Amino acid sequence: MPSVELRFSAVPSHVRTARLIASTVGRRSGLDESLVDEVRLAVGEACARAVGVQRTHGVTDEVVVTFADDHDRFEVTVADHGQAEAEVALADLVEAAEGLDGTLPAGFGLAVIGSLVDDLDVKSDAEGTVVRMRWPLAATPKS
Repeated sequence: MPSVELRFSAVPSHVRTARLIASTVGRRSGLDESLVDEVRLAVGEACARAVGVQRTHGVTDEVVVTFADDHDRFEVTVADHGQAEAEVALADLVEAAEGLDGTLPAGFGLAVIGSLVDDLDVKSDAEGTVVRMRWPLAATPKS
């Protein structure tokens, strides 16, 4: 299957659309049905994180989501153009969450994504962050 690219302005309501597209494209690529919910949740979390980062820093560029498969893996990348969050260890996030006042610490979204995706790669620089997630494909893509 060729790549599918989704671009949207950093508006929270567009995250739902990205989740729906992730489920649909994943199924058409041959993603095992048992992984569809994980993909949907991980893509939703990555997009929500990207929207939040861009809105926090006043960035008006679009969030870019790319869906692709290479016949044995389904890959989703979510790219934003906001300032990179500080890296936070998962243990620190759990400890910080105990005393939260309704806000989540920076990096929490990436910790959630990490719990849903076995093959996760996050690269941040001055241009923004790219979250790359991969899942194995169980079957031949559907037509």
